[in-house]
Amino acid sequence: MGNDLIPAGAIEPVNFRDALEERYLAYALSTITQRALPDVRDGLKPVHRRILYAMRLLNLNPGAAFKKSARVVGDVIGKFHPHGDQAVYDALVRLAQDFAIRYPLVDGQGNFGNIDGDTPASLRYTEARLTEVARLLLDGLDENAVDFRPTYDGTENEPVVLPGAFPNLLANGSAGIAVGMATSIPPHNAAELCDAALHLIKNPKARVETLCNYVPGPDFPTGGVIVDDRATIVEAYKTGRGSFRVRARWQVEEQKRGTYAIVVTEIPYQVQKSRLMEKIAELVEGKRLPLVAEVRDESAEDVRVVIEPRSRSVDAALLMESLFKLTDLESRIPLNLNVLSRGLVPRVMGLGEVLSEWLGHRREVFVRRTNYRLEQIARRIEVLDGYLIVYLDLDEVIRIIRNEDEPKPALIARFKLSEVQAEAILNMRLRNLRRLEEMEIRTEHDNLRKEQESLRGVLKSEDKQWAAIADEIKAVRKTFGPDTPLGKRRTTFAEAPAHAEEEIELAMIEREPITVVVSEKGWIRALKGHAAETVDLAFKTDDQLKTAFHAETTDQIVVASTAGRFYTLQADKLPGGRGHGEPIKLMVDMDAAEDIVAVFAHKAGRKLLVVSTEGRGFVVPEDDVLANTRKGKRVMSVGDGEEMRLCVSAAGDTVAILGDNRKLLLFPLNQVPEMGSGKGVRLQRYKDGSVADARVFAHADGLTWVDSSGRTFNRAMAELKEWVGERAQAGRIRPDGFPRSNKFGTVTVV
Repeated sequence: MGNDLIPAGAIEPVNFRDALEERYLAYALSTITQRALPDVRDGLKPVHRRILYAMRLLNLNPGAAFKKSARVVGDVIGKFHPHGDQAVYDALVRLAQDFAIRYPLVDGQGNFGNIDGDTPASLRYTEARLTEVARLLLDGLDENAVDFRPTYDGTENEPVVLPGAFPNLLANGSAGIAVGMATSIPPHNAAELCDAALHLIKNPKARVETLCNYVPGPDFPTGGVIVDDRATIVEAYKTGRGSFRVRARWQVEEQKRGTYAIVVTEIPYQVQKSRLMEKIAELVEGKRLPLVAEVRDESAEDVRVVIEPRSRSVDAALLMESLFKLTDLESRIPLNLNVLSRGLVPRVMGLGEVLSEWLGHRREVFVRRTNYRLEQIARRIEVLDGYLIVYLDLDEVIRIIRNEDEPKPALIARFKLSEVQAEAILNMRLRNLRRLEEMEIRTEHDNLRKEQESLRGVLKSEDKQWAAIADEIKAVRKTFGPDTPLGKRRTTFAEAPAHAEEEIELAMIEREPITVVVSEKGWIRALKGHAAETVDLAFKTDDQLKTAFHAETTDQIVVASTAGRFYTLQADKLPGGRGHGEPIKLMVDMDAAEDIVAVFAHKAGRKLLVVSTEGRGFVVPEDDVLANTRKGKRVMSVGDGEEMRLCVSAAGDTVAILGDNRKLLLFPLNQVPEMGSGKGVRLQRYKDGSVADARVFAHADGLTWVDSSGRTFNRAMAELKEWVGERAQAGRIRPDGFPRSNKFGTVTVV
């Protein structure tokens, strides 16, 4: 087959890399400029612009009769937009959805979808026409306000950009993904944008901080509450990049018998209510929302999602915080003001730049429309001048028309008329030759002369041009002002309630009793319920029980190590009690050389006594030892060869400390400093060995210990006078009857 069928010279060698770069660049530019990014001047992408223009050609103006969407889509893809009908219909549908677009450009009749995410009816069932907002965007197309270009097949013309008397880019927003870039612009309030634009006309160099006094933030069609602070919002508008934290609007409704229900009336922008309900139901069923008893959708035309708490004592604000954290009742709406400047160059702009480019476009449109009007006036004045000549010698005109075979050149020659004037005279009706008509022509002529002079004066004065543009913007603001149903701000601003992160985390955990079991080798597990006995527990070979204590799934489990570090585990994330559990060292970043000193359930406000092998120690608030990361938190500083040996509760007023040398020392707790971290002070002095055990007790209750048989002994302070001393002393040999294990019988905080 082959090469003999290809004409000589028909094959041109091309570098593959150059060809690929050239073609991909062409594709990228096409995607950026003709599909994904909106024009800063009218805020529209080509498909939306073509839909509006096609509807205008079909005379689907506000107040006119509706036409089938299929007719509109057919005209769009047949004349202007050679793409699939479904893609065009999807774009048309979005322009009509009042929950997707702040100021709809299409007035739809029929099923155009809903906030639940239901799809619209087929294009053959729905009908459409333009809205007043769309009319403002199109106003001036017949007055040479913008340039036109040939359509894809060269048989029609289409506008390059719309005149855009409405600040559509920011008012309705836009979203799109191009090649290597994207755009995401949330909707805003049109009246606020008009106010900012009017301020910008007077102060072209106005700072973004000032413009934000007029445009405090987005205004979503679905309402909601923005909980970002002003500084964050200003920074986003200044750089053109950022995001807005939007929450659902909710209120508490009192019910019978002192109970209440939470009613959500507005949900964040672009959140599908049906999916939101499914997510909440899944979380309730999975016990991730223990404060919620039931959720149901009672929505009709408006949004009404009812959330019932587990009990009347549940804090409504805390319940909602847990929902905000786990569901789309709180959403982040991105801001990426990446638009086509002058319809050509993609660029990320700030709020001031976007409004300035829109105002620049409005001025250009105004000047072009003014010039068009001047041309119309000039043509009309030329015709009126011809008419006035007719009335000066009407009989001669009639004679020429009656007698001449070619009256037009005769009229031109006789009265020195132009082609336009002669044609107009020949087209006059006989009834226009009455005297009254001459007076009306002179009046119209004078009025046009005055208008002509006025418009010429406007073109010579930049201030007059801006004044006229300001009047147009004021008219738009009045139409969509805050006192109108469509223009009233829907999204408000508030500060998020100040709930501690721990409270919110606890609100998302099902509160259940557990028994935490820790083995000597550092394996941990959680048994359901508060087990009374642990003797039947199985352990790995050469392992045994170290400690077991009661807790709840909402607790934080604190682990103290010999390196003086404290680690925090969440009780609800502990392995179950069916097996042997998991090593604590794998659950946190604990060094292999570290051993576990104590494991206990955290109690807020409690204080701990920590003691090193050298007999040094200090009191530390338990709240200060909680760690936020797997690496833990260093509390006690230990030197070479030294370890943290003990961590016991500091509930009481007297310290009892016992050394390996079997010497016991009692002294007041107030001699031990309270510190957040450090090395501590000397508690007991040793010649050889180190600390064996310590405990803190109440002076009035006396000292208690437990022997190896589980028997409890108590000695009053009067019997222990020989062992009472000062901190850092050596102490005396322990009293008779003390356990041979040289321990008080309390190995951890329980």
